[in-house]
Amino acid sequence: MRRPTVLLSLLALLLAGCSAAPDDGPRPGPSATAATAGAWWRPAPGLDWQWQLSGPLDTSVDVPVYDIDGFDHDAATVAGLHDDGRRVVCYLSTGAWEDWRPDAKRFPASVIGEGNGWKGERWLDIRRTDVLEPLLAARLDMCRDKGFDAVEPDNMDGYRNTTGFPLGAADQLRYNRLVARLAHQRGMAVGLKNDLDQIPALVGDFDFAVNEQCAQYDECADLTPFVEAGKAVFHVEYELPTSAFCADSRRLKLSSLRKKYELGVWREAC
Repeated sequence: MRRPTVLLSLLALLLAGCSAAPDDGPRPGPSATAATAGAWWRPAPGLDWQWQLSGPLDTSVDVPVYDIDGFDHDAATVAGLHDDGRRVVCYLSTGAWEDWRPDAKRFPASVIGEGNGWKGERWLDIRRTDVLEPLLAARLDMCRDKGFDAVEPDNMDGYRNTTGFPLGAADQLRYNRLVARLAHQRGMAVGLKNDLDQIPALVGDFDFAVNEQCAQYDECADLTPFVEAGKAVFHVEYELPTSAFCADSRRLKLSSLRKKYELGVWREAC
């Protein structure tokens, strides 16, 4: 989340571990075959990217990876980006409820907690996987059906925040692994959003990381397990100039940008 001051079988696991090395080349969107074989996209460290969650989508940025809102864009947009040789990541909030989403009324009040610092957003009771799993599955079906290559699930560290629920680290690990499993079952890669303290436990479950402000909070070295595993770290700073973090980002092999908090078109890459 943007900071406000914030069972697959053994065979499937073995196949996933033995699949091709991380790559950055274009290919069609996810398929049932990809899900069965564990052959989803695996972005390698150092890939340049664009992250745009607001405003009219600008598809002219010459980068191999686009991260865009899954609800706001249709299959034709994803196909167009694929035609231009881009991989496309589906942004979803999986740990917080958003009152403007078309499925908002499907979330019962019992799982909706405190605000997370952003207008219209409230933390979810991630212990209630009986309620949330089918809702998550429907959202991930949407990403798959639109042709997205990967998912960026947001608000994946509720246990570190005041949510209105007594969430613990074990609850977060269970939930985050559920999100990863559901994405993989649909043939899509999945990124770990922030949740730095649990990276050692989760790096094997996720295909890349998305981080906000690790330089500002002196946390970027915590993302090293992803890079060492050959997995990309897509990183953004909002308040620091590129001169303050790009040298360190290059050393750590992070894919770093400076963005504005509204995550519009503007970007400044390292």
